[in-house]
Amino acid sequence: MGLKSILSNVFAAWVNKDLNRIRKNAVAIQKQTFENLISKAKNTTFGQDHHFDQIKSYDDFKRQVPLRDYEELSLYIKRVVNGEADVLWPGKPTYLTKTSGTTSGVKYIPISKESMPEHIRAARNALLNYIHETGKADFVNGKMIFLQGSPVLAEKAGIPTGRLSGIVAHHVPAYLQKNRLPSYEVNCIEDWEEKVDAIVQETVTEDMRLISGIPPWCQMYFDRLSAVSGGKKIKDIFPNFKLFVYGGVNFEPYRVRMQESIGFAIDSIETYPASEGFIAFQDSQKEKGLLLLVDSGIFYEFVPTDEYFNENPTRVSLQDVELDKNYALILNTNAGLWGYSIGDTVKFVSKDPYKIVVTGRIKHYISAFGEHVIGEEVEQALMSVANQEGIEIIEFTVAPQVNPPAGALPYHEWFIEFGTAPKNVKDFALKVDKALQTKNIYYFDLIDGNILQPLIVQSVKRDAFINYMRSQGKLGGQNKVPRLANDRKIADGLKEYIV
Repeated sequence: MGLKSILSNVFAAWVNKDLNRIRKNAVAIQKQTFENLISKAKNTTFGQDHHFDQIKSYDDFKRQVPLRDYEELSLYIKRVVNGEADVLWPGKPTYLTKTSGTTSGVKYIPISKESMPEHIRAARNALLNYIHETGKADFVNGKMIFLQGSPVLAEKAGIPTGRLSGIVAHHVPAYLQKNRLPSYEVNCIEDWEEKVDAIVQETVTEDMRLISGIPPWCQMYFDRLSAVSGGKKIKDIFPNFKLFVYGGVNFEPYRVRMQESIGFAIDSIETYPASEGFIAFQDSQKEKGLLLLVDSGIFYEFVPTDEYFNENPTRVSLQDVELDKNYALILNTNAGLWGYSIGDTVKFVSKDPYKIVVTGRIKHYISAFGEHVIGEEVEQALMSVANQEGIEIIEFTVAPQVNPPAGALPYHEWFIEFGTAPKNVKDFALKVDKALQTKNIYYFDLIDGNILQPLIVQSVKRDAFINYMRSQGKLGGQNKVPRLANDRKIADGLKEYIV
């Protein structure tokens, strides 16, 4: 065991002690976080507009601060982006993260001097928690790769601006810099495919032990590594590769193919980072769920998803959440986001400690006929059948077909890129449809009542989704293919790739 491994185990034990404090005192920590946030921001423009000086309780806060998404908070954010100080949080942001919004185009999310360290601390603690739980620390002695956006930053009114992953690259601890790949020069390449090829050349002969990134783009990296290595498995290219860290999308639809590429079932850590804050990470290799980070400068609220679009939906803090109930996640942060709907939906799988799973996006669902099918239901229905039948799924998306051919009932249209295709696609589609009916009673009623016909699967060509994302200028980085949509923009874009 190398010196870094020994020191990592010592540090991991210290971090675990602190995480246990958080696990045992989550509600009290959230109360303190709430009070600190209100106190710190009471003299900002937002704090004055919403009478923070009069807020003495969470109930007061709910009366003073409405729920808002990015578009509804954008009047304040625009002032921040224009260089005005003390708008949402004291002073000016340290950074602005640039991200793509579903309806708002480019979004700019502030990162403050208080919030930036929390991103780094959470990523560090996810690794150290793994070391403490498993005793496996050898990966710190080899090379680590983080597939991420360019670290080249622009400026908005003197504020450094870029993708979150590119900003984080500037804050990698010194003790990891020598182990970290790709090089700065390669990381700055903007074209994703050119960048992946350069990363392959730079890493193929290295002792890679930890690889991190969004699963579909890591898969592209693995495919190209294998191609330049004569078809070798990743375990044969990187014999000491032992840990995969991911976030951004559900890993399950990618797991089988990725493990086939690697050559074994590798240990993995799921993380939940966002431009708005680092929200949770997987703290156990044995138990389900992600540990909610309640001590990271974020006060969380939760809105039942079935009330989200109501005029006055229920808002609860951590102490009042229920298990196995879908909530829209609401953030109040030490970068100045208030009553902010991040757009994700979560479900608690434990309250001792508080652990969540991400179930989808509040605006990514299908309810063209009142069914309100969500991402979790779609993914579980598809993967349950695929896993039973040994069918490999590379990528997929679903859209409603509300204008079927004359005389036909409307339906859900699934576009699936198969790695291993079913022998009979229609039979496969019927099984997935039955699985979805068991997960969503409204969908069952629509099928049973002959309002909808069973779903139809369109098998698309290999690399169809990569080619589609390329055509949209969204290949690589933090870009993801939405699983569900109520419109047919993606579906229409995939028509040319149908087999």
